[in-house]
Amino acid sequence: MADRYANFANSGLGRTVVKRLGLPDPPRLRRHRPGDPLVDGPVLLGAAPGGRLSEPVRKQLGDAGVEVALSPTEGTRHGALIFDATGIGDSGQLRALFDFFHPYARSVKVSGRVIVLGTPPEATPGPKEATAQRSLEGLTRSIGKEFGRGVTSQLVYVAPGGEAALDSTLRFLLSGRSAYVSGQVVRIGAGTPPAPADWQRPLDGKLALVTGAARGIGAAIATTLARDGADVIALDVPAAGDALADVANSCSGRALQLDLTAPDAPARLAGYLAALPHAGADIVVHNAGITRDKTIARMSEDRWDSVIGVNLTAPERVNDVLLERDLIHTGGRIIGVASIAGIAGNRGQTNYATSKAGVIGMVQSSAPLLEPRGITINAVAPGFIETAMTAKMPVGLREAGRRLNSMSQGGLPIDVAETIAWFASPGSQMITGNVVRVCGQSLLGA
Repeated sequence: MADRYANFANSGLGRTVVKRLGLPDPPRLRRHRPGDPLVDGPVLLGAAPGGRLSEPVRKQLGDAGVEVALSPTEGTRHGALIFDATGIGDSGQLRALFDFFHPYARSVKVSGRVIVLGTPPEATPGPKEATAQRSLEGLTRSIGKEFGRGVTSQLVYVAPGGEAALDSTLRFLLSGRSAYVSGQVVRIGAGTPPAPADWQRPLDGKLALVTGAARGIGAAIATTLARDGADVIALDVPAAGDALADVANSCSGRALQLDLTAPDAPARLAGYLAALPHAGADIVVHNAGITRDKTIARMSEDRWDSVIGVNLTAPERVNDVLLERDLIHTGGRIIGVASIAGIAGNRGQTNYATSKAGVIGMVQSSAPLLEPRGITINAVAPGFIETAMTAKMPVGLREAGRRLNSMSQGGLPIDVAETIAWFASPGSQMITGNVVRVCGQSLLGA
């Protein structure tokens, strides 16, 4: 459904009215288009004394064809500001952040990028450094709300030994693929991931299973993973068979009709995957989900059970069987679709919020168990995304969902899909246990 307010606000008359009345000002976001440069303009790279990441970042960005400036040129408009804060060891040294961002904040282009690099607080040698590194979250979340004009701001914690693992994350966060991701914290572990042979098709040779793929976000995930080179199995319930076939055909994939809540569904899915030439999956995306909204006082048992069953229990059961039968390959990816409702809660959605908080719990509890097998597990948590479902919301709730974020607009299914594709990339091997919100930095749960 078209966002008429955003269209008006970006018109000549609308810009005047919005500015004069102080109304929400939704910018036109820079989203990925084939052939676009990674970042729109030079990247200004700064560092606190003793930082360990500026040199690896400079090299990786140079290899990606990005112009990197270590000192500013007066009048230059920057596509991104990146600051290596790993050298900050106590609160007094936080002044380095002000010294970098204060003079150059206004130099960032529309839809530019801000990235701060730090050390995970738990990986620091003492409480003062841990305190200073934890402080970085307040800076990046605030910048995301201050800079406006479609500028995004992220904090990336890189564990010691993970210096070579930044490439995939930098490419995602600097590009138009991360247009609706802001105010997030990404954690990268130690190790050196394999680099894709082709960064435009990093999933070549991979088999991806996407549940709930017949429409909306699921369809966008399937087509985006196929665009990046994956062979896609699009799965949905038999009732969605026609739409599912259309999606599978559009991405030259396979359609699989299966109700994942059926008692034998995980075993049937396992049998299907085992019979393929690939004999298993490299990427499993648990996107299938439903809502059955009522306040808990008015909710029936069926509404509660069905939402928990589809959104949480089914992914758990599928994971258990596929992992038990070694049908998720070494180097594989499990990616869940949670929701900001699972973080902030939502009136009338106790069942849905419970299930989506459970998806987050599944990711966080499973990550250390899967790490020895070389399998990562992460989740996206979408906010207000423009889909057929949100188009049916009452107009007041729909407008509130669109405006209550730093972008003053709803996201698109492609924004969720691009984030999942980043998690799925071979270059993201050292990223696990993360939950990244795709919400335009929603004020809910912030």
